[in-house]
Amino acid sequence: MEVKLALLADYANVTKEGKLNVMGVFTHINAPVFPWVHPQMQLVLQLEAGPAEWETDKQLEIKLLDQDGIQILSIGGGLKVPKGQSGRRVQMQSIMSLVNVPFNTEGDYCFYVLIGGETKKEAPLQVNHIPPQQPNAKV
Repeated sequence: MEVKLALLADYANVTKEGKLNVMGVFTHINAPVFPWVHPQMQLVLQLEAGPAEWETDKQLEIKLLDQDGIQILSIGGGLKVPKGQSGRRVQMQSIMSLVNVPFNTEGDYCFYVLIGGETKKEAPLQVNHIPPQQPNAKV
């Protein structure tokens, strides 16, 4: 199984026809203070498997690590690969809503996508400290 796409976005959905719509793709977050809790983001994945993997069970895990390798969060679960058509590769879309994700410091973070315990794709994220600007005081 391959992970063809892994990215962070403000919003995503999949139409009834299977078309993936993604809005607000980003790789940076600007936080005014630390610790910072980011209210909402979506991790968008597109997975692909060939006929040899049809109707098999896979273990999917997402890990968010900081630049020192400290785990911030972990999400996991089972995934059944559906049967495709006429020997074609089958595509699966996954949209994970992540709410109130904590970031204690600025720096480099990364979402790792693991299948069967093996890293298949990474979605990097840089968290910057951008303090709010103070209005100019008039004397």
